[in-house]
Amino acid sequence: MKKTAILASLAAVLMLSAFTGTSRTDLNATEVAAPAKARTFAVETAASEVNWNAKKVTGEHYGKISMKSGQLQVDKNRVTGGTFEFDMSSITVEDIKDAGMNGKLVGHLKSDDFFGVEKHPSASFVITEATPIAKAAAGKPNYNVKGNLTIKGITNPVSFPATIAVKDGVATAKADVTVDRTKYDIRYRSSNFFENLGDKAIYDEFTVSFNVKAKQTNS
Repeated sequence: MKKTAILASLAAVLMLSAFTGTSRTDLNATEVAAPAKARTFAVETAASEVNWNAKKVTGEHYGKISMKSGQLQVDKNRVTGGTFEFDMSSITVEDIKDAGMNGKLVGHLKSDDFFGVEKHPSASFVITEATPIAKAAAGKPNYNVKGNLTIKGITNPVSFPATIAVKDGVATAKADVTVDRTKYDIRYRSSNFFENLGDKAIYDEFTVSFNVKAKQTNS
């Protein structure tokens, strides 16, 4: 009887030791395999620019939009994501110098014919994928970016090449994005929706140009 009890106790000790050793090994393995945390870079809105350019049959207009906030996610100097918010009430026109005519166009752009700023004061862009371009030439686009652009509460996917650099805790990104305004319920004087516009037609596509600077906020 005593021999049986001793053997049972010994077996219990061996099982406990084995269990404890396995747990420690698994814990260490988990700690080693944990992925590195992506770094966040906050956009410096005062040092960043967003420009727009729209064309019509008889010419073009262009101006700026202020960025309210934004951030980039960076892993080992590679941009992996990002979010940006734009203040649509800040839209300006730079090609018209007459104050009265300038104000008239700005007011029209803020109306429901275009961006409906009273109901939709903000627009946004969220990066869903950023893929480096292999062997990109210096100064040329080195990323293909995909994301979701929201204007007037309507979201559509967009994609474009971008020039992105990350160095010494600073990230910069430049890109020209072509946007089809009709996908965001902006159909004013679109020849695809209205007939006989003649030289009053406004082209459906306009360009938004980004020049963004962001600084690292965590290590």
